[in-house]
Amino acid sequence: MLKKRLVGVVTIKNGWAVQSFGYRRYLPLGKPECLVENLDRWGADEILVQLIDRSVSDLGPDFELLERLGGLGLETPLIYAGGIRSVSDGVKLIQSGADRLVVDALLHDDLSSVRGLSERLGAQALIASMPLSWQGGCVEWLDYRGQTSTPITDEILDLIHSRVISEVLITDWMHEGKPRSFNQKIVEIFSLQDVPLITFGGLSTSEQMAMLLQQSNISAIAVGNFLSYKEHAIQRFKEQLAGMPLRLSNYESRYSLFADV
Repeated sequence: MLKKRLVGVVTIKNGWAVQSFGYRRYLPLGKPECLVENLDRWGADEILVQLIDRSVSDLGPDFELLERLGGLGLETPLIYAGGIRSVSDGVKLIQSGADRLVVDALLHDDLSSVRGLSERLGAQALIASMPLSWQGGCVEWLDYRGQTSTPITDEILDLIHSRVISEVLITDWMHEGKPRSFNQKIVEIFSLQDVPLITFGGLSTSEQMAMLLQQSNISAIAVGNFLSYKEHAIQRFKEQLAGMPLRLSNYESRYSLFADV
């Protein structure tokens, strides 16, 4: 059986790592480099850094941050999200040290660039980010830039089904940051059951994670805020998930997850 992953998520706004609550409220944590380094030490299977203000402000990717992270000597694969506007942006990010990319705004704006990235980098390098919610008896897809939700279009479903991307990051954005609140209905109703999914948002307990990991189409669990409350949280989750097909971790951190601001 293929090993499933536990992904540590670092959310970044205005250059600082933050805790995010429902895509609307944020609390500062500190320097992104410190959080990323600790997730690397603690045994995250992958680290996702998502810069939530880059596309909103049309700033493009933060190449300087990626260069700083590259200087940490990370052993954990690094996923980058934020501000990707074109094929050239994506190629440069991979050249700058990212292992994989998450596309979000491009799914709304420019599907041809998504296909172009897949042709240049391979589908394995691309993850589609889809913030979803269950409202009015159907799944709604959020464009976080304008905080507007619409049904998922057939065009997007066709793109995903064509294997242009390798996985879909499904975020229960309405419950992001709220303990034990991930709405599993979103996963159950998602149209493409044969597509590998990464779930994120409101996942705070090993019981929730185990329920999702038992599903064949769930390839990874992503956790952000709830790794910030206790040191070695990844190790504890993995210990509690013994028997699940996850890589074990025996890493230790020399620093607190919370960084001096």
